[in-house]
Amino acid sequence: MKTITKNKKARHDYHILETYEAGISLQGTEVKSLRNGRVNLKDSYATIYEGEVFLEGVHISPYEQGNRNNHEPERKRRLLMHDYEIRKLLGKVKEKGLSLVPLSMYFNDRGKVKVELALVKGKKLYDKRQDLAVKQAGRDMERALKDRQQQ
Repeated sequence: MKTITKNKKARHDYHILETYEAGISLQGTEVKSLRNGRVNLKDSYATIYEGEVFLEGVHISPYEQGNRNNHEPERKRRLLMHDYEIRKLLGKVKEKGLSLVPLSMYFNDRGKVKVELALVKGKKLYDKRQDLAVKQAGRDMERALKDRQQQ
């Protein structure tokens, strides 16, 4: 598995409840841009429309050596998931007010592009502060242990 990109902001802004793996329907030059790592998941999200899941807000830069048949950078891209997964997600998103956000994009062992999709619930500001405090405390402990071992 070769990671193309990660959505670092998603783990900061949301509580991740469940994750799913989905394929993605791409046009010709999009795969070449992905191989060059020219993709941004920062403000992206997934929607369910007429029984299909679409990824919106993902920016895949046009391929430099592409010609006039190059792709549109921010078009809607269809995600490939099983019907039972889509029905399950649709129920949860409508019922509980949860959202679908991509966490990462990667090539699997067979060279196919996959998206790690998460069912998320938004964090409050105090949750974000608490997470930062826990992270900082962990760093401080690691630093103290390292200093102690060096003496």
